[in-house]
Amino acid sequence: MLFDDVRDRLSRWTPHAEAREAYEATVVLLDDGPAVLAKANPGAHVTASALVVSHDLSEVLLCLHGKARKWMQLGGHIEPGDATLLAAALREVAEESGLAGVQADPVPIDVDRHRARCGGGEAWHHDVRFAFRAAPGATPRVSDESLDLAWVPAGDLPEPLAAATARLVPLAVGRFSG
Repeated sequence: MLFDDVRDRLSRWTPHAEAREAYEATVVLLDDGPAVLAKANPGAHVTASALVVSHDLSEVLLCLHGKARKWMQLGGHIEPGDATLLAAALREVAEESGLAGVQADPVPIDVDRHRARCGGGEAWHHDVRFAFRAAPGATPRVSDESLDLAWVPAGDLPEPLAAATARLVPLAVGRFSG
């Protein structure tokens, strides 16, 4: 079910220009079958993340990642209990920020392909990214995976910032501003 969800969700999404190459590489990766969803898959696997925007759309929630030591959106590896790709992203947001009751847009906003340290080595992460909107007054908490967690102005992102994180901001805000 999860693998079918990933394939279906990506087949219904039209990537923007900056995501096209990563999207196409991810579609090719999926030809290898369901094993590519597992962290243990050697060399490459699909991950899920989300950029959370504040209820009034003025801020975004970023974490200072413990390993990468860069500010980025919340997210991570798919786990066996995840029923869908969106569920994986929702779980990651809850684990990394403690936020519940976020409004999730089920259509991806981005796909990014990047190298990451994982499981004692490096692997390609094919990261499918979603936009979530926090409830009014949402107060996140820092998890063990992050050095810090902060609401930051959407137009004033902190440094050092992970590659491709900045492009998520207008995409996420745009999903909820119409």
